[in-house]
Amino acid sequence: MVKRNPNPIDVHVGSRVRMRRMLIGMSQERLGEQLGLTFQQVQKYEKGSNRVSASRLYQMAKILGVPVQYFFEGLPQESVGNYEAGFAESAGEPTIMNFLTSSEGLQLNKAFTQIADVSVRRKVVELVRAIAGDRHEHD
Repeated sequence: MVKRNPNPIDVHVGSRVRMRRMLIGMSQERLGEQLGLTFQQVQKYEKGSNRVSASRLYQMAKILGVPVQYFFEGLPQESVGNYEAGFAESAGEPTIMNFLTSSEGLQLNKAFTQIADVSVRRKVVELVRAIAGDRHEHD
């Protein structure tokens, strides 16, 4: 039996489900309960190994408090192929999405957005750039 790689669109949708679920502090178990699924089924959706049906995606959007199109935001152009020309993304963005959907990325984003003072947020960005040795400080 040949094992197939998941469709890149399914992987992207799954990563967006995971990112949103983690941003609101919901466990896979809780999402599964609300969907009538096991946490293992939620894991498969989040990895992209199981494709999410339209009705299930609609349910997820309602539970996670986002519009359905949220799951398709930032879809890499190479994933779309000839389907749609409007989802262009730069070459560096898949790496950014991988980071944003990681545990550390989600924690960092959540904490960062809780900083109310804009000048403090700028200083945090400067600090992180200095630690990382960022050569692109003009961005």
